[in-house]
Order: sequence, then C-alpha cells, then structure tokens
Amino acid sequence: MNTPLEILKKYWGYPKFRNPQEEIIETILAKKNTVVLLPTGGGKSLCYQVPALISDGVCIVISPLIALIQDQVNSLQSKNIKAIALTSQLNKEETITAFDNLQFGNVKFLYLSPEKLQSAFIQEKIKQLNVSIVAIDEAHCISEWGHDFRPSYLQLNILKELQAKATFIALTATATQIVLNDIQQNLELEKAVVYKESFQRTNLNYHVITTENIYGKLLQIVRKIDESVIIYTNSRKQTKEVCTFLLKNNFKSSYYHGGLSNIEKNTSFNNWMSNDTPIMVATNAFGMGIDKPDVRTVIHINTPNSLENFIQEAGRAGRDGKQSYSIILTNKSTVFETTSKFSLNVASTKFVKTVYNHLCQYFNIALGELPIQLFDFSLQEFCFTYKLKLLQTYNAIKTLERENIINLDENYTKKSTLKFLISSTKVFDYINNHPSKKDLIQLILRSYGGVFDHYTIINEFTLSKKVNASKKEIITHLNDLHSNGIINYSHKNTTSKLSFQVARDHNYTINSISKSIEQQNNLKLEKLNATISYIQNTKTCRNIQLLSYFNEIITKNCGTCDVCKSKIQSKNSVETVLNQILHLLTKKSLSSQEISTHLNYSETEILNSLKILLEQNKIAITSQNKFKRNF
Repeated sequence: MNTPLEILKKYWGYPKFRNPQEEIIETILAKKNTVVLLPTGGGKSLCYQVPALISDGVCIVISPLIALIQDQVNSLQSKNIKAIALTSQLNKEETITAFDNLQFGNVKFLYLSPEKLQSAFIQEKIKQLNVSIVAIDEAHCISEWGHDFRPSYLQLNILKELQAKATFIALTATATQIVLNDIQQNLELEKAVVYKESFQRTNLNYHVITTENIYGKLLQIVRKIDESVIIYTNSRKQTKEVCTFLLKNNFKSSYYHGGLSNIEKNTSFNNWMSNDTPIMVATNAFGMGIDKPDVRTVIHINTPNSLENFIQEAGRAGRDGKQSYSIILTNKSTVFETTSKFSLNVASTKFVKTVYNHLCQYFNIALGELPIQLFDFSLQEFCFTYKLKLLQTYNAIKTLERENIINLDENYTKKSTLKFLISSTKVFDYINNHPSKKDLIQLILRSYGGVFDHYTIINEFTLSKKVNASKKEIITHLNDLHSNGIINYSHKNTTSKLSFQVARDHNYTINSISKSIEQQNNLKLEKLNATISYIQNTKTCRNIQLLSYFNEIITKNCGTCDVCKSKIQSKNSVETVLNQILHLLTKKSLSSQEISTHLNYSETEILNSLKILLEQNKIAITSQNKFKRNF
C-alpha cells in the first residue's frame, strides 16, 4: 500500500504536506468523520484526494459549482487519475455508463452537485457503489448563516442513509463558529474531529487606502511591484476598462470574467501564470484552482460583498510565505455605489414572485404542470420581454434556483464570434456599395474592439435592439457578410438551459420560501455592512478586526497594516513629508494627484503639507494648476 507521502509525491510532485494536511489524512484513514476549516490556499482538496487514492472504493465529492467540479475533474484527469463529473449535460444513457465505470472501471472520484443528488435514480445508483469517502466541499453552504447558503445542502444527509459505512469529511475556507456548528448538526456528524486553522497570515499586510483617484493610486501601487498582482472589480465591464487603462500605461495585463469564452479564459489565465501578463484584472469568477505562489499583491478597487469573500480573495497573495499585501482602494463614492447597487438589485419576495410568474408565462407552463424538458433561456431576451432589470432578475432566478424551484445551467452557453477578413479600407468600400449593411457594420465597429485582429464574442440580440431590427434579421445579415467573404461569423445558441423542479401553482411555491428569501437578503446586507465597517474603522488593527469576525481573538497589533502604520507615522515629523515633496518638485512641476502617486502618504497628508509649503512661500501654483518649487 502506498503511504500518503508517496501518493503526494507520485501525483502532485510535492515533497511534503502542509500543516495540518497529513494529520487530517490520517484521521480520514482511521475512518473518523472530519470537519476541516482551512483558509484559502490551505490545500483542502488533498485532504480527501490522497486518502481516497489509498482506500478501496469510490470517493464522492459534493460541490456547488459546475465550473469548480469541472476544474477538479480536469486536474485529476491530467494526473491520470480516473474521475467523473455528473452534470446535466449527461443524458440518462451516459449517466448509466458513468456509474458502470464507477463500479467496474476503477474510477476513483465521482463529482456532483447537491441538486443532482436529489434524483431518486442517482441515489439508487450511488447505493450500489462501494464508497470509501464522502467529501462535502464548500460546506458553509449548508448553514443559513453562511455567506452562500443553498437549501439543497440540507438534503445531503441522505448520503448517510445511502452509504452508512463511508467516512465523511466537510471542508470550507470561511466559516464562523455558528456555521461550523451548523455543518456538524445538519450533516449529522456526531463526534466529528474538527480541524480549524487560524485565519492569521503573518506575511500578509492588510491596507485600506482612501483616495479620490482610484486609478491614479492603482498606478502608484503596481509601479512598485515586480511580481504577480490580482486586481478584483465588481463588474465584467470594469475588468476590461481597468486592463485597458493599465496597458495604456505600459503595464502588461490580462482580464478575466465569467462572460469570456473558454479559450479567452484559458489564454488570460495561462499568460498570467507564465508572467507574460503579470497583472490580472478580474471579477470573483477568477479564483478556482489558483495556486500561484508569487502573487505579491491583491487589490480590491470596489467594496467586497462580504468579509468571507474578501479574506478568500486576499488570501491568494503570498502563498510562498514572503511579505505580501492585500489592499482595498476606497472612497465615499465607491462605498455609496456598492450600497446603492445592493438596494437596487436585491430580489425581494415580491420581485421573486413576479419573475417566477413571468418564467411560467414565458414557457407557457400551465397551473399544476411540471414540465420535464430543458428550455433554452436567454436572460437578456427574457428581461427585454418583461422590461426587467438584468442584475435584479438574475438575482431572483438564482434565488429560485437556490430554493430548488428551478434549475439554471449556464454551462450550455455558447458564444457567437466574428472577425473581419478584409481591411478597414475595404470594409468602408463595401459599405458604400451595400448601404443596407451600413448601420450594422458601423455598430459592430463601434461596439467591439479588435474585430480585425481576432475572433470577438458578439451578441446578436444586443445588436438587434440597437439597430431596431429582429434578432433573426441580424443573423441573416451576418450570414450574408460571411457568405460574401467580409467576415468569418460563427453563430452559436447563446442560451442557458432552464428547467422547472416543482409544478406551477398560484402562490404557495413562493409564499413557502418567503421567510428564507428575506432572511438571506438581510444576512447579505449584514455581511456587506460588516465589510463597510471594516473599511471605515481606522482605529483598530486590521488583523484584529478580521480575526474577530471569524471568532478568533487576538490582542497584539500586527504592526504592518495601514492602521498600525498610521499610528507609527503620526509620530514622525511633518518635516519628512515636506522635504520629500520639495525634493520631487525640484525636477518638475506636479499636480497633487501626481505627487500622491510618487509618495506613500495619504492624500490628506499630501494636501495638508502642500498647504503648509504654500504658506511658507516655498512652492507656488502654476497656470496649469500644478505646484512648482520656489528657488
């Protein structure tokens, strides 16, 4: 039999385990149920993968995200470890084949979502397997007090009935004590061994910087860093905007969000991993499977939605143990924008009911009917039909999915792409000769960059609304351009797949979950407020604040966060700041923002110092509203 360390070296090439991985693995091999709380980057997956490879039988892994499941399966398969993912893209025949391979084909890992487990057919098939370990990933989803509660997780104790002899391990990176208690209680893990690692990262320095010039301060920060950086934003549009801004300022950058094609995601990820583009600008879709040791700084330029999300994202810095930084750039506007966005897009019970009724109308579902088919679904077209706000509607649909009323599979989404095959000069010649195509071609040129250089994802529905035509007409025009050799156009079905999980009724479906909806909305608001409180608290050490939130009490200041450093710096002479500003102005005139990008002081300190220097007549203001030194 291979030892855990031999398995680790054989498949992962690591010389040793991190603490407390080896101890957890020995606990699992001793067939003791286990709850594991390891911060981001702690190597949770190895805690069940290694003992599963040593043990006889299959390891069942429950995970909430299809993308996360696929990422894990791909990783195992790349190591020649047999693993299968049960997704809605498998038909019944393929599912039966998958279970045959699990029984007779030496497949070691079965990954599936908690929703997939609700199928009586799947349950019967699982009952027939020889299961050694059941791993519940993202186990905080089982708690109503967790930051990503999913009611389907409450049904996971069915696995105790189906596989009574299996060893259970529940894993999470972020959980308060009440969530840990819920995990044990709801999974019925009596006398479970609990491993809880401290969230304290002594090499990670937390800084919150208040600035009116977010992008200017961003330049100041990245100018000082030679290694990898992640910049998190709260919108897909902003990832591209910030990336473009950095590229214009000669910083090699990529961007990443959930709307990119797999090819685009892989290109951005690989360029970042190889340091061809050491700066990654991303939404929180960028996170799965990241284990890059030389990430030196993680920067948030918007207010994170929760401290759980923040600490996970910040924790991607400094995994090599070297001094690293987590920075939030903030001001009153960004905080106000986040709270306003939350209020405008929260899905109340009333709104969820409206969306549910519209969905039933959209797909012609009769009262009492439970359709068995999968429906093509475009969120954008649905919202346009009923004049609904996109993000609020998406939140309502995710609420319906969380409550097991519908299922939305976004992994079916295929993106249409387009690339011009002729030069821009010839395109304008073509427009002159074919005026019926003028509006569409000019719209494409305005809306999408790089269409002459590479294949670009387009949205026919969006184009149709802007030129006041039907989607079908746009597709016909694009196919004409393709046939004439003007563009290379690949039309794909830009829909997700939606299915109904309960029969339609008048009111009971939504009324029965109204309490859960409001509770979850209130909890999300509390978590957002906790983040804002963290940002605005300039009196208490950042480390102490974060650890306290996760029920970990320390009294010693870290000495390295912005709060601790400001207390040290306040003792320094104001003369230091004045002299540094004068030294900068020796070379050329600068604006206050330009001075801020060069000096590591707050904008308030810079402005106060400039005021003193003006009063002392050591500097003057130029006609371009810049500061110059008086010699």
